[in-house]
Amino acid sequence: MNNHDFNILNQLVQEQKSLWRIEEHYLPESKNADDKKLWTKLRNQKRKNIDELSKMAKKCLK
Repeated sequence: MNNHDFNILNQLVQEQKSLWRIEEHYLPESKNADDKKLWTKLRNQKRKNIDELSKMAKKCLK
């Protein structure tokens, strides 16, 4: 596997791990509405990142 493909797959894994932490820990442990708003915004961005990286990974694995 070349370095470019590895980078895509590695970043996909990192984004998925981060999303899991946000959903399982950070959002439920939010202290107030402002915290929850920030974690929700970051969760939504992570989902978009994962979607884009997944599409790129599929191209790499063809």
